[in-house]
Amino acid sequence: MKIAALADTRMRKETEDKGIPSGVEWVWADSAGELARHSDAALYFDLDFKMDNDRIGQLSRLSRPVVINSVAHTLQEIGRPFIRISAWPGFLNRPCNELAVRHKEEEQHIARSFDELGWKYRFVADIPGMISARILAMIINEAYYTLQDKVSSRMEIDVAMKLGTNYPYGPFEWSEKIGIGAIDELLTILSATDSRYTVAPALKEEVERLKLS
Repeated sequence: MKIAALADTRMRKETEDKGIPSGVEWVWADSAGELARHSDAALYFDLDFKMDNDRIGQLSRLSRPVVINSVAHTLQEIGRPFIRISAWPGFLNRPCNELAVRHKEEEQHIARSFDELGWKYRFVADIPGMISARILAMIINEAYYTLQDKVSSRMEIDVAMKLGTNYPYGPFEWSEKIGIGAIDELLTILSATDSRYTVAPALKEEVERLKLS
């Protein structure tokens, strides 16, 4: 099986660290347009997916299934029969990957490809954040509420979460690894229908500071 994929440097390394079986030919493309040159690929990955019409149009012209790294935006919103994977930085190397499809009958085909790839997976609902990203975004958001209330420092919160819950990273470490902009984007989408996800002012302020820096 041949897979053609697009990713930034960080996601390329994470993919290679996850491991590619000897029977799978994995090739990297430098742009969405270049993916089409690999017309013999059985599967395409866009791990650097951007929510814009040009990108969606380019991926829609590919003749094989396309797996996109779209944590915040759903397939219903995108309007194309792609496969979503939850792949924020650090997520791809988890023991089981979350996937979403638009129609139940699409599961069998993509399952065969992932079985051949040797990656464990779980099909979940096509909702913003799927499962793990929703939970982590809420934890990070609560950490920012705690910080702005001056309950504790960033370092103390990170240490407490790692020691108390055995998490690999603390919430502020996660936010740096993933990118605070991605966290803010997901929380903003979720908070439109559920006030539990209302973005902490301290988190918003950090996003704005980073935009200006």
